[in-house]
Amino acid sequence: MSRTNFETLLEAGCHFGHLKRKWNPAMAPYIFMERNGIHIIDLHKTVAKIDEAAEALKQIAKSGKKILFVATKKQSKQVLAEKAASVNMPYVVERWPGGMLTNFPTIRKAVKKMATIDKLTNDGTYANLSKREILQISRQRAKLDKNLGSIADLTRLPSALFVVDVMKENIAVREANRLGIPVFGIVDTNSDPSNIDFVIPANDDATKSVEVILDACCAAMIEGLEERKAEKVDMEAAGEAPAGNKGKKRSSKARLDKSDEEAINASKAAAFIKEDEEA
Repeated sequence: MSRTNFETLLEAGCHFGHLKRKWNPAMAPYIFMERNGIHIIDLHKTVAKIDEAAEALKQIAKSGKKILFVATKKQSKQVLAEKAASVNMPYVVERWPGGMLTNFPTIRKAVKKMATIDKLTNDGTYANLSKREILQISRQRAKLDKNLGSIADLTRLPSALFVVDVMKENIAVREANRLGIPVFGIVDTNSDPSNIDFVIPANDDATKSVEVILDACCAAMIEGLEERKAEKVDMEAAGEAPAGNKGKKRSSKARLDKSDEEAINASKAAAFIKEDEEA
């Protein structure tokens, strides 16, 4: 069963492309017709592509990996932030920091700096600083939080990138391509789909259009996360613990046995001394 349908996409305005003079010829397979100088996207192909992308996203989420959502357009950023947060995934809705993927260790340092500021503020280290210095630190903290707060939990490179408007977010797409990270993208008629692994042809300017597509994709990811939890519960019920934990249990048991033996030996020694004294 499809995760969305033709009528839902039509009502959301997913079929509206850009002006004919702004089109990218590489998008020709996804264009149904041209009306009043505007290209109309073939929504039957959009439905099929959403299903394909949703299934792939479901498997990534089921494996416990992270998907980074990217949308810095004013009309898309709010809805994307809400949907990404609902599935506990990192997202970027402010300016894309250049080198975020290709120079990931530097980005992690900035995130750690934010955590360090919080720690030093809470333990009273900054209490003796002047008001001006405290203000400068708080401004720096606010700036870091605005740009990187949503990726604070991203401790390693994401397993996939979900992009709204691949033309605007071309730097993010190029970085992902360079590192071999699969890219899921909502692609309009003015964009080049050749660098996108999972193309979703649709209107990337309308908030409703973006919301409908994200709803379908996030619903699939929630399914994947729930299946992962269910599998974990089944494994625990079956008594299948990781090999490392079994080793720990055995070693702790060995330590207990050793301590018991020492206690018995100590009690025997005490009894022996007592008998010797009485004799």
